Amino acid sequence: MAENKAAPHSFVKDGVYYFIRRVPNDLRHHYTSPKISYSLRTRSVTVAASRAVRAAQKLDEYWYHLRINDSDLPGKHMLRMAGNTGLAPSARPIASAVAVAASVKLSEAVSIYLRLKGKGRPITFQRSAERSCGYVIDVCGDKDIAAYTKADANAFRDDLLKRGLTGSSITRIFGTVRSVINFAASEIGIDFSNPFGKVYYDRNAGVEERVPLPIDVIRSLQQDCRRIDDDLRWLVALVSDTGMRLAEAAGLLKDDLRLDDPIPHVVVREHPWRRLKTAGSARKVPLVGASLWAAQRIHGVVTDSTFAFPRYNKTDQTNSNSASAALNKWLKPHVPEKGSMHSFRHSMRDRLRAVECPADIVDQIGGWQTEGVGQSYGKGYPLEVLAKWMANAA
Repeated sequence: MAENKAAPHSFVKDGVYYFIRRVPNDLRHHYTSPKISYSLRTRSVTVAASRAVRAAQKLDEYWYHLRINDSDLPGKHMLRMAGNTGLAPSARPIASAVAVAASVKLSEAVSIYLRLKGKGRPITFQRSAERSCGYVIDVCGDKDIAAYTKADANAFRDDLLKRGLTGSSITRIFGTVRSVINFAASEIGIDFSNPFGKVYYDRNAGVEERVPLPIDVIRSLQQDCRRIDDDLRWLVALVSDTGMRLAEAAGLLKDDLRLDDPIPHVVVREHPWRRLKTAGSARKVPLVGASLWAAQRIHGVVTDSTFAFPRYNKTDQTNSNSASAALNKWLKPHVPEKGSMHSFRHSMRDRLRAVECPADIVDQIGGWQTEGVGQSYGKGYPLEVLAKWMANAA
């Protein structure tokens, strides 16, 4: 087959790129075949070109050393075993000839990861993978993924600690790096122990405890929301008696607030402008108390937009960070230290516990992950049951 011009030293078969290189005539007696050929394990011309060029460079270097009887690089799986060559012992290639496993650099691993797992994911997914692995490259260099060592992983950890990152941030970064490397290794058929898998550090360092808000503080805030009566306070009120994540609420459509149903409720679902944290986050939550009031105000006042909160949906992505900054600034003088918008979510779980709500119902209302295989069966509790417990909590 003819070489591929876009990826030198390669050809394409059934959409997959293969490396190919002819053995120099003066070295033919070391090989069982006049050419070296093996799968590059990719359909990407960019990845194939990078791998093929690096393999060719390694071969050139190896052939130089082979001429002076040395080394071990691509194509060795095609070398004649010692004993079949007829060469003197000093001129024989190493007997334990094995195939050199395909590998990719970390930067290439990120490309593979995003190409296959990044479809339909928000831009933050891509940025997280690129940023986390970029930190590794800055500290340890852009190596083949199988070339990283425990010393590299420890050096990476030490650099993150010097940056002053919290334990939770370091955990998130290491988790992303592990995922990228493990996924790429699986794709190209490498089996090795990921050195970024078990690295010690204090996972609680710098992590602030998120505290629930006392019920009297919640009631006072809800009264303030009714008194001020604007879109920011509608958002606070909606979150306060549903336990929704702020991003979930900020990205709602007006149609997600179902006031005409026998049981008024909010439909938390994924939208192109606002993804959900997990698949289990999609749910229906009854509207009671302050959240019902907020939904009624939104339907009555917002007439020029399909969004419940147009202020935070002016682009192709819900600006939940802006909402968080504005609302937490307003809350700060009125809530205990470390209290925030996310505290309403913690409070909702405590409020449901206080009325002895079953744990699996609590999980369904909040969109929390419920343990156990059996929990994935069926459609969950009907709205009537959820509404009863929400009314008790409110």
